[in-house]
Amino acid sequence: MTWQEAFQRALYGEDGFYMRERPSGHFRTSVGASPVFAAAVLRLLIIVDARLGGPDRLDLVDIGSGDGLLVTEVLRAAEPELAGRLRVTAVDLSPRPAGLPEGIAWTAALPESITGLAIANEWLDNVPVDVAERTPEGPRLVLVDPGTGAERLGGPPQDADRLWLERWWPLGSTGLRAEIGRPRDEAWAAVVTRLTRGLAVAVDYAHPVDNRPPLGTLAGYRDGACVPAVPDGSCDITAHVALDACAAAGERAGAISTTLTTQRQALRDLGVTGARPPLSLASTDPGGYLRALARASEEAELIDPDGLGGFGWLGQWKI
Repeated sequence: MTWQEAFQRALYGEDGFYMRERPSGHFRTSVGASPVFAAAVLRLLIIVDARLGGPDRLDLVDIGSGDGLLVTEVLRAAEPELAGRLRVTAVDLSPRPAGLPEGIAWTAALPESITGLAIANEWLDNVPVDVAERTPEGPRLVLVDPGTGAERLGGPPQDADRLWLERWWPLGSTGLRAEIGRPRDEAWAAVVTRLTRGLAVAVDYAHPVDNRPPLGTLAGYRDGACVPAVPDGSCDITAHVALDACAAAGERAGAISTTLTTQRQALRDLGVTGARPPLSLASTDPGGYLRALARASEEAELIDPDGLGGFGWLGQWKI
């Protein structure tokens, strides 16, 4: 079958990986790494609220919520006045986690309208895509045996996917590969379309059109380790995201401004610096110094350019 079909079945089919597993059990995310990430999202939510003039009802929508940890921490840390106006929605295909606060709605579908902040943290990389390989006759779809991961070449991509490749991931030489990101563009456009007023943010490992990886990025993860990308349902299947193509799709869906940057820069703009506390604090307040030192370490991990800080951040506004 095509990679998109195998990808979809492996993650979201009957007994698929995400139908029975939580991401935190298999790989480290920014949300799970530190509560600092949720604190930064709360600061971003406050900025959105102010820019919208403090609406009576403010949405916080977490797309691909996993175990609901991000919205749980944001809701817990929000000031009572803001928390009282928040409508918190976690969007995920998996069952509602036990113990999730009652104030958080859990749904498999995007809300029809969003006024506030929609955030998709490591969601787009799990939107299934096809894989294409350049041959002397042009691009051909890569077919995969879902049980073994063995591959062979199939027919040409459909016209819409071929045009996407020409614009966003041109394959200049025989043997080069690409992940066809058109389904992710459509998924992201669906988010921006539902954004009545506010900000939509996508956070994911990404690559730009002038520096796509020559053989693609398809990978598997299980139990904290990278494993072969065999789409049999036993592991997470992921591929990095062409966020620049998603940005263009968001603009077609009505976004009026776009910022495409790194997690390092985005979090630094939100006050996450990783700065160590002054050594003098150790003598006047040893406990406070140790707490500040631990927080600095957590912040440094989130903005490490060779780690989590290397994620791409796409932000698009509608006002």
